[in-house]
Amino acid sequence: MKRTVMPFILAACTLLVSCSKMLDVKSHSAVATNTLSEADVEAFLTGIYNRMQNAPGAESYISFDITGGNLINAGATTDGGLNTFITNILRPENGLMSAAWNGYYSALFQVNNLLETLDGMPDTERKMQVAGIAHFFRGYLYYNLVTRWGGVPVLRKNTTAKVKRNTEAETWAFIEEELEQAITHAPAYTAGQYYQVSGIAAKALMARVKLAQGKKEDAGKLAEEVIGSGLFSLDAFEKIFRATQNTEEIFSFKNLTTESSIRVSTLFYTYAHTVKGSYVYRPTQEVMDMFTAGDKRTALSVETFQGLRVINKYPSGQSGTDPIVVVRLAEMYLISAEARGLAGVDRLNELRVFRGLDPIQPATDEDYLDAVLLERRKELLGEGFRWYDLVRLNRAVQDIGLAGREVKYPLPMNELALNNLLDQNDDY
Repeated sequence: MKRTVMPFILAACTLLVSCSKMLDVKSHSAVATNTLSEADVEAFLTGIYNRMQNAPGAESYISFDITGGNLINAGATTDGGLNTFITNILRPENGLMSAAWNGYYSALFQVNNLLETLDGMPDTERKMQVAGIAHFFRGYLYYNLVTRWGGVPVLRKNTTAKVKRNTEAETWAFIEEELEQAITHAPAYTAGQYYQVSGIAAKALMARVKLAQGKKEDAGKLAEEVIGSGLFSLDAFEKIFRATQNTEEIFSFKNLTTESSIRVSTLFYTYAHTVKGSYVYRPTQEVMDMFTAGDKRTALSVETFQGLRVINKYPSGQSGTDPIVVVRLAEMYLISAEARGLAGVDRLNELRVFRGLDPIQPATDEDYLDAVLLERRKELLGEGFRWYDLVRLNRAVQDIGLAGREVKYPLPMNELALNNLLDQNDDY
């Protein structure tokens, strides 16, 4: 597809994000927004999906596995250097920090452009649906930002001015506001169409957002509404992570090879493997040991190849791309289970039994939370949850030995240099 550089893209180069990569934009997302027709909006929306999918980079999707003790650098001979590995990742000058920050804000720039364009168009049902999709994406972007960095600049409109960080509470409130809009206005879910944003996908993401803030009653209620909608059911891993039609995904990026640079699987497989890869990260021994033979997820989650441990969820290697699951039904079961405490053991056991495990009955709240966290770790391995699960429950320091400052990501060094109104997170 022809690549173009449009004036409104160039204007973003004085925004908070670095623009070296923003100039290389798919033409369908580089339309002059003041001249968009309704047909153009549909093309622009396609560009938004593409930008949301690609801009943050492959490692953004597994970031919380990298910093949460699930993964270590593939060249490490033992897991003894895990905390040094995490500390080296969580540095202001580390490229993973700037790549994610820049990617999220460059995608935000496009989403804001779309919303501003829609404001000037006649009110139609489709306009409201597109706005709902845009609000979903803006909420999802800010969820990724706030869980990494805490309070960040909340931009309702694009600006070339330097801006300060909003508080963490203000950022969470904005996310909820965005998802409420998406729940109300995004299109209804059509069976099997989980590559399209829907109102129920926004409700599922809102359940995650509520749980992250400790709003357990709200989180449990929303998760149960998604489960009880009748639109989804638990399905087999070999369908979910092998790009086969399934009933479990609620929203995913299709991540087609022809349009995507996101090849998560190359980070996990060795070049000697059939699908080939760069083998950047491997699972820790603790991760390998948490799976059992009876667990139907085991073979699709981890593998040992020529004596080397690999994550096996993303099978394409260098030959292609794999869908990126954003939210799926199993997470709703786990949110409901955690939010309701011991009263939610039925949902935990439903998931366990479906995955081939026996039901359990923990005796105490502490034992129960441990069981839920273990199930989340197994179910959501390689999907970007572990670090923040430990952070939001104040367990990151005690469970994996993170330094106190490492419960937040450091703001990228280059962003601090560009914007002197930004302040760094504590102790970095």
